[in-house]
Amino acid sequence: MRAEALALRLAELAGTGEGDLRSLVGEFRRSEVLVPVVEGALLSVATGPVRWLFAFTSVEALEVFARQRGEVVDEWVPVFGARLVDQVIPDIGGPVGVAVDVGSPAGMVLPPVAGIVPDAVALDGAGAAV
Repeated sequence: MRAEALALRLAELAGTGEGDLRSLVGEFRRSEVLVPVVEGALLSVATGPVRWLFAFTSVEALEVFARQRGEVVDEWVPVFGARLVDQVIPDIGGPVGVAVDVGSPAGMVLPPVAGIVPDAVALDGAGAAV
């Protein structure tokens, strides 16, 4: 499933400031997003104790982000949101969230908290310090 429905929900949320966040997380989990790869690693950034993976709903959104950063991103992997949060994030270790469509008006973050990422790696879960 492509991420058009997710992009639409993000745009609606950005436009109105209202939306069902639980539904948005569900849409993310069902969507195939693009995760940029730079020098053989998933592109991420650390802010404090949290590492943020970048995910995009389209090649166009990814390209806008790369231009804004002055970065060349010519490789990405398609991955379903559920796989990203349930399998990839726990393998990274520590608190890891997802920044979706960063650089666009509809960008948002999915923080590393219980209900979004597995409890064992959530900031507020049993496996991570708050």
